[in-house]
Amino acid sequence: MNAGFTEAPKSPSQRFDNAQAACEQVLALYNAQVAYLRDALKRFVNGEVFSGPVRAKYPFVRVVTDTVARADSRLAYGFVAGPGIYETTLTRPDLFADYYREQFELLLVNHGVNLEVGLSAEPIPLHFSLADNEHIEGHLTPERRALLPDLFDLPDLASMDDGIANGTHTAVGGAARPLSLFTAPRVDYSLHRLRHYTGTSPEHFQNFVLFTNYQFYIDQFVQLSQELMQRAPDPAQPRDDDDYIAFVEPGNVLTRRVGLPAEVGDELGAALARLPQMPAYHLIRRDRSGITMVNIGVGPSNAKTITDHIAVLRPLAWIMLGHCAGLRNSQQLGDYVLAHGYVREDHVLDEDLPLWVPIPPLAEIQLALEGAVADVTQLQGYELKRIMRTGTVASTDNRNWELMPHREPERRFSQSRAVALDMESATIAANGFRFRVPYGTLLCVSDKPLHGEIKLPGMANQFYRERVDQHLRIGLRAIERLRSNRAEQLHSRKLRSFAEVAFQ
Repeated sequence: MNAGFTEAPKSPSQRFDNAQAACEQVLALYNAQVAYLRDALKRFVNGEVFSGPVRAKYPFVRVVTDTVARADSRLAYGFVAGPGIYETTLTRPDLFADYYREQFELLLVNHGVNLEVGLSAEPIPLHFSLADNEHIEGHLTPERRALLPDLFDLPDLASMDDGIANGTHTAVGGAARPLSLFTAPRVDYSLHRLRHYTGTSPEHFQNFVLFTNYQFYIDQFVQLSQELMQRAPDPAQPRDDDDYIAFVEPGNVLTRRVGLPAEVGDELGAALARLPQMPAYHLIRRDRSGITMVNIGVGPSNAKTITDHIAVLRPLAWIMLGHCAGLRNSQQLGDYVLAHGYVREDHVLDEDLPLWVPIPPLAEIQLALEGAVADVTQLQGYELKRIMRTGTVASTDNRNWELMPHREPERRFSQSRAVALDMESATIAANGFRFRVPYGTLLCVSDKPLHGEIKLPGMANQFYRERVDQHLRIGLRAIERLRSNRAEQLHSRKLRSFAEVAFQ
């Protein structure tokens, strides 16, 4: 039958001087638009014929100011660059509730003007309106599936490029300038990609992220996390890890900490038949200040892919923990390298972030990592230099760089003063710089190919047993140190550009 054409719910834009009220309006608008899309799809699957296209729209927030004044010049975010109209589209206000509230509050405090919330002209693609476990379209016949693009909006790559983050975006005519690095479609796209690549829902990701290029680190993280879940906090002997409440593995398999009641949704996870490309594991705290660890595998392509998508969650920091080739004869297997600079021979970001852009070390991250090495190893000052070197890390896209004419890479590494080589660290740091996510790198020397020490099976197994646990504990300790800082302290002003967006 012909069901006619039912328009999506409409709502006039409203002004707010209260961040919580503005967030509640964003949630109401988004839920109404998504509910309309889901209902229309169900009707379409059941055979109804529509007389026109079905379109829902993202909410937006807008701020208009005629002054450059702001309350606190120490902040790295929370203010617009100058007089004008600024706006951004918004999505998943359930997931980003705390984040949106903080951004709204800062705009209200720093500029003293109302926030305008309404429905934008940007359509919500059908695929982005479906919940994790909804696969209604799978019941369509091929003929009905072919009609979807005529009736529903599908993802449009033109609306989700990274021009804002890359600094190449230009507002056309009298168009509003951006408030956020990412549009709502760009965020939704990455949320869906995260499910695909990591095997876990975006809801489980925490604000501190560890990346590794070896499964051994993941195995140890899983073991430590599972042991923690079996130990109830002792009020008589409080510990730094008392606030962890659950552990999530690929397939959204959730282990709740002993003594805590199960919550709705805990039972929905199921172990995967095979691991995804970059499996993620989440040690969860209620305020999302826990730890996510991702095995990104080998190579800069994976490193760019996963950070492209995790960036939309606006983590407070991400850190690379992995193995590297030591380039100095004075280094020993098992020594640590704290990167303070990078040689970018990974090439995957050359078009987004030119090679002439420096990737500076961030003091807050560097101090946390160095302090964590000292805490775990119990070495201080000059003695710490025995096992840790600070210097430049080179990252290459050529896994078999050792097979190149020997003098060519050796000359470049020497000229750059590099002390270590891997395939991922420069990519992760550069994408952190590009997306304004604080970044750091602590590597462990696993071989020295320039000096004849290559990994052999027996030697490698012994090395892994001795070093992986300590290296991981250093990373966990560094996050404890970072967590003790205020969020605004972590987000260094050196990551922000001249005309920066207001959102963190």
